Amino acid sequence: MDRRSESLAFLIFCALGVFFSYFIYGLLQETITKTRYGLRRIEFTYIKPMLFLQCLINALFAQAALRYWREKRSTISQKSYALCGLSYIGAMFSSNASLRFVSYPTQVIGKSIKPIPVMLLSVLWAKQRYPLKKYIFVGLITTGVVMFMYKEGTSVQSKTNFGWGELLLLVSLGLDGLTGGMQEDFRSRGHVGPYTMMRNLNLWSLVYLGLVILLTGEVMPFVAFVRRFPNVASNILLFGIVSAIGQMFIYTTIVHFGPLMCSIITTTRKFFTVLASVVIFGHALSRLQMLGAALVFTGLLADQVYGKSKKRPNALNASAASSCNHSNLSNSSVLLDAKDTVSKKHS
Repeated sequence: MDRRSESLAFLIFCALGVFFSYFIYGLLQETITKTRYGLRRIEFTYIKPMLFLQCLINALFAQAALRYWREKRSTISQKSYALCGLSYIGAMFSSNASLRFVSYPTQVIGKSIKPIPVMLLSVLWAKQRYPLKKYIFVGLITTGVVMFMYKEGTSVQSKTNFGWGELLLLVSLGLDGLTGGMQEDFRSRGHVGPYTMMRNLNLWSLVYLGLVILLTGEVMPFVAFVRRFPNVASNILLFGIVSAIGQMFIYTTIVHFGPLMCSIITTTRKFFTVLASVVIFGHALSRLQMLGAALVFTGLLADQVYGKSKKRPNALNASAASSCNHSNLSNSSVLLDAKDTVSKKHS
């Protein structure tokens, strides 16, 4: 097997790791956030403490991995990690907050175009350069995902609070691009390993989340809720473990193939989940969905065949994708989205 075949096989391995881990992640997220607890049907609203525990488990997994897989000492300063962690958390919060104001199609479109701002911010921040064909391939993939996931007959605008949701989505997309641009800059100048990056970004995320939780006073109410409903604790623990496994695949992808490739994987993950639902359950595809699927596969295939640079084989796969880590937090469940997208398409 030549080097290119080995690289492609490793990329597929990482992509499958992301797909499967975040599929389970979505199911657990749905279980935690959508279950109504007790006789009074109490809703779980402690998202920030849950994310804090998630980041804590991520950091612990990364530290454990560093004990078994030694990495070269990173030359990236903690100041740079702190700034990157802040943009990552900002993107996560603005993405989650936008869901209160925008409809599902708007959310899908916003999430699906992430590779574009991510790519542009890598050019502006990390001085990355891409050939024209790379922009075309990414555009094909992004357009295809939007067409495949969009529900015909549903307005993409929210009738109430119009403007806030769209603004928050723009902020989230901009911060996604900024985070990815910084990650690309880390790759180009700092000899940073995947687990070192994973540990440091999650540690800084813990700092920011911890401050927010203390200011909002959510610690004791969260503890009381978990004591009252102990099954929540086990679900959150499993949720964090699955998240950590997924992040190990994500940061490995970022370091070895670039944040843009990671962004493409997480963007197309939802597409492939819905497509699998279509194949397994025999749902019919509309013409718009078939065209979208054709664009996605065309873009992915063209990128693999023609998107490699002879001079810089890794550069063409680089851009930005902090969204890799939080894209799954803004949806309730991958499985629910798959069922909802197909069923509403043909209802």
